[in-house]
Amino acid sequence: MLRATGMDDAAIAKPLVAVVHTWSDISPCNITLRDLAAEVRAGISAAGGTPIEFNTIAVTDGIAMGTEGMRASLPSREVIADSMELAVSGHCLDAVVALVGCDKTIPAAAMALARLNLPGIVLYGGSIQPGVCHAKKITVQEVFEAVGAHSAGHIDDAELGRIERSACPGAGACGGQFTANTMAMVLTTLGLSPMGLNDIPATDPDKRKAAFRCGELVMEAFAADRRPRETITAQALKNAAVAVAATAGSTNAVLHLLAIAHEAGVAFPLETFEGASKNTPVIADLKPGGRFTAVELYAAGGTAKVLDELRQAGLISDTPTMTGETLFEAIDAQPKVAANEVVPGMAAPLKPNGGYSVLYGNLAPEGCIAKLPAKRRKFDGPARVFDSEDAAFAAVQARQIHAGDVVVIRFEGPAGGPGMREMLAVTAALVGQGLGNDVALITDGRFSGATHGFMVGHIAPEAARGGPLGRLRDGDPIVIDIDARRMDTSADLSSRTPADTPKRVLHGALAKYARLVESASRGAVTTG
Repeated sequence: MLRATGMDDAAIAKPLVAVVHTWSDISPCNITLRDLAAEVRAGISAAGGTPIEFNTIAVTDGIAMGTEGMRASLPSREVIADSMELAVSGHCLDAVVALVGCDKTIPAAAMALARLNLPGIVLYGGSIQPGVCHAKKITVQEVFEAVGAHSAGHIDDAELGRIERSACPGAGACGGQFTANTMAMVLTTLGLSPMGLNDIPATDPDKRKAAFRCGELVMEAFAADRRPRETITAQALKNAAVAVAATAGSTNAVLHLLAIAHEAGVAFPLETFEGASKNTPVIADLKPGGRFTAVELYAAGGTAKVLDELRQAGLISDTPTMTGETLFEAIDAQPKVAANEVVPGMAAPLKPNGGYSVLYGNLAPEGCIAKLPAKRRKFDGPARVFDSEDAAFAAVQARQIHAGDVVVIRFEGPAGGPGMREMLAVTAALVGQGLGNDVALITDGRFSGATHGFMVGHIAPEAARGGPLGRLRDGDPIVIDIDARRMDTSADLSSRTPADTPKRVLHGALAKYARLVESASRGAVTTG
């Protein structure tokens, strides 16, 4: 059968190396990956291997956001990991290069490599260039916020259209330190991606050279028998959590790092993230809370610059990588860059602590993730309870949410959603209406990496699995105290009957996912 594909005896005798990518032409995030795969194949062939190419799916959050399609996003992580594992193991291949683009494809590749434990490299397709509107650089974040500004009457139809048409100028994943770029940095820190290569923007000509180099590097890893589980250690995972905190990256990284650790068989509890954030200042001025994009970070020294600052402060430790260098050796091999406005570094941190905190309390017995606002440390107000993101968004658009409210969105967790949708449509609309600092939002769903403000997500256990959110009612007092690390209500929840869980999906992939998925506090994995 291999001969029937065009291979001769010499090709069959060589190491057979999977080139697995999430190419799709439905979004800019993954559209370059098939071209990059050709370069990876060339690199593998030049280094003495035989490339075997597979394609798998991608669900792009920026398109699915705010729709029923968003329920497919997180489950797609499991499907991608499963399909990579099955295709590679089912054909007894020797090594893997994974090419990834948008949010869930990146952790999925790491999860698959951890399961397979074959010599492997992951290359991120790269960030999109920022758009320009009124001589100002913008990203997709500004589009979602413009929707809220439009509903508040701050901008007209023409201006909303102008922002929407300007935000995404070409190929690449969303341009801030949102989930894709956060996870690209995570995979570099874990040693699964070669230092500096993920940072190269999608449309930069050097990206093709990086893909060719990854083909060569996977053959070096195969020759040396380097395995992903040697790099995905508890210390490497902690380093990654510190890097997320230092860049005020996406809180989705918490969910994904827990899942990667699970697949690698590494004990890595949720509480680890609290120490990483508490002890790490924010040293990079990146969107959504800051000013700059991933393309500008690349020009300012990229991941290596961030990690070098953290190393000098003693906040990360040296670990192995798939290229054979240690993490610190890989940092040293990159060009030295002075502190700059994008990465002011440890000498001039933007905030004393990372961008998130792990909270508990009678509303989150298993924990939750608070995305920290710039200044405010405590919020108390009456609950405005919604049983779906859609109902909450309609209330926001109708101007029914007011300063001081705590918006509660429940039954959007991993099982209850199902799929744990991101609440960017709601949070961005609140920001666009000028309520970003005056309203809190809590949910058993997730947030986009583009979300900012006083937001608490990943509440566990979720409402659909008996969590206390299911017993809240409108008007219940809620107190979110970052310093005390608690989120509580004084309402007598024990005397109440839980609200009925909406029956949204009864068959198909999402129904299966709802039956299998574990708590967000354990990474929302489906592998037990």
